[in-house]
Amino acid sequence: MTATPHPLDQLTADEITGIRSLLDRAGLLRDTSRFVYVGLEEPTKDDLFAYTAGNSLDRRARVLLHDVSGAPGLDVVVSLTGQNVVAVRTLDAVTDGQLPVLEEEFAAIEEVLSQDENWLAALKSRDLDVAQVRVAPLSAGVYADEYPDEAGRRILRGLAFVQEHDRDHAWAHPVDGLVAYVDMISRTVHRIVDLGPVPLPAVSGNFDDPAVTGPARTTQRPIEIAQPEGPSFTLDGTLLTWENWSLRIGFDAREGLVLHQLAFHDRDQNRERPIIHRASIAEMVVPYADPSPVRSWQNYFDTGEYLLGRSANALELGCDCLGDITYLDAVISDESGSPRTLPNAICLHEEDYGILWKHGDLRTGSHETRRQRRMVLSFFTTIGNYDYGFYWYLYLDGAIEFEAKATGVVFTSAYPGDGYPYSSEVAPGLGAPYHQHLFCARLDMALDGTHNRVEEVDVVRVPMGPGNPRGNAFTYRHTPLTRESEAQRAADMSVDRIWHITNPTSLNALGKPVGYVLQPEGKPTRTRPSPPAPPSPPNTCGSPPTTRTSVTRPGTSSTSTPAAPGCPRTPRPTGTSTGSRWSSGTLSASPTHPGRRTGRSCRWTTPASSCDRSASSTATPRWMFP
Repeated sequence: MTATPHPLDQLTADEITGIRSLLDRAGLLRDTSRFVYVGLEEPTKDDLFAYTAGNSLDRRARVLLHDVSGAPGLDVVVSLTGQNVVAVRTLDAVTDGQLPVLEEEFAAIEEVLSQDENWLAALKSRDLDVAQVRVAPLSAGVYADEYPDEAGRRILRGLAFVQEHDRDHAWAHPVDGLVAYVDMISRTVHRIVDLGPVPLPAVSGNFDDPAVTGPARTTQRPIEIAQPEGPSFTLDGTLLTWENWSLRIGFDAREGLVLHQLAFHDRDQNRERPIIHRASIAEMVVPYADPSPVRSWQNYFDTGEYLLGRSANALELGCDCLGDITYLDAVISDESGSPRTLPNAICLHEEDYGILWKHGDLRTGSHETRRQRRMVLSFFTTIGNYDYGFYWYLYLDGAIEFEAKATGVVFTSAYPGDGYPYSSEVAPGLGAPYHQHLFCARLDMALDGTHNRVEEVDVVRVPMGPGNPRGNAFTYRHTPLTRESEAQRAADMSVDRIWHITNPTSLNALGKPVGYVLQPEGKPTRTRPSPPAPPSPPNTCGSPPTTRTSVTRPGTSSTSTPAAPGCPRTPRPTGTSTGSRWSSGTLSASPTHPGRRTGRSCRWTTPASSCDRSASSTATPRWMFP
């Protein structure tokens, strides 16, 4: 970290300590206050464009405070430069929703349930010892049609699993037919739904037990990855430079890895050409498909409700990253407001990636090959049963790619029997409900500046006629996305749909606008609910991923996803100015194992593109980052 931080550098441990002291002096802290989130309040894009080294910008932080006594939460902005509180907003749990789940609530839900007579009776009817029962604290939102009395209350749902000993993996033993609703403010059980005992799956899930895994593989010989002269990238504080690429690396307790100010060096013009101002995974939604009364509510906003960055893994050489590796620590706040260092949270390395270009010419006898190489920036996080890897790739040819890897173990249930249409049987009597993982990427574009626009591009067949006598003609149809209300678009593989992001004021050597193309990965978006759909969180809050790409005008918050379709909004133009492109990727899981991937790529192009939508939503409030 440089002595004078760049405005986009992550908060330091000393700064986090100072934030707590500042809030204490301002009288905003109580014994019952919890720091749910502390993060950098990033300067505006205009301020960052105008920033030069040696100058200073007001360095600010955003703090979300939860009060375990039930007092309203606070959304606070402080100035580290001025050592003062800039803004305080009191949160309304009914309209704003709840702040993210606290780490202390993971243990608290078990403690509350262990003293509830109805819960103990339900376990006794199943011949279960409460000491062996683990409870997952699950967010779900408010289902006003079923339980209107939950509005504004901090309710967590609890599904139970049996852990037979300290090293036993409880996900293999779900206690089905039973769910508890726990009020985390009053620390009382709000209700219990008990459909009666269901056979407990007994097969061991202890994948680290030699009796389960079997003998180690002996057929693999070593693969050595060496860079005798060291890596090709350099790191100056948070500024990464590799080949023609440069960017600043950020980390946020909510989003995890954040890329700032991605630029590509133009050797012909000897200048840095900005491409993306900010790139992150702004949200991830996991809706489940089982309509059972004990799990029909099951859906999670893993980024906003559980904070992906907070649970970042400490990566290990040879296991998580292979080769000549550079690790970066991350610093976040714990719930007391003290700094917490996450060691080796970010992995940086480069890797060979096969052939970039190859051509052989029969007439000249020439044969040319160019190798591809890519820069990899990644982190891994564990949210409950799943482990997620987030990988950003930069390529020699200017391409940018994001890949999400979902691994770990699947969320489980008892399997009702042959033919159950909503889950897979992964072991005798053990089911894994069908579900999807929806990753929402926010790309704040700055392609050669802020004068950007978006077009949707489809391949279309040309009807037979005088100009197309054989019917073989096809062409491209370019549709400008000029208003947010029109710029909520779905992928369509039947027409090879892509989106072009261009700058009409910056022309290439052919006189065309410079641009990137946003390529969907070809998987379906979230399945839409069957009409008429109730106003439940999966059908309202979870709806941004039902579109493949959305475009929002300038000023959209970097920490909010676009509004749900159908929510009231004033139509706004996307125009030809800077704005955010929201792109969702999907993993649909009918589990046999949890290892799956999804991704999205951006590549240089000659034409133009983009997409836009509002960030204010009247969707049902839930556990969500305000």
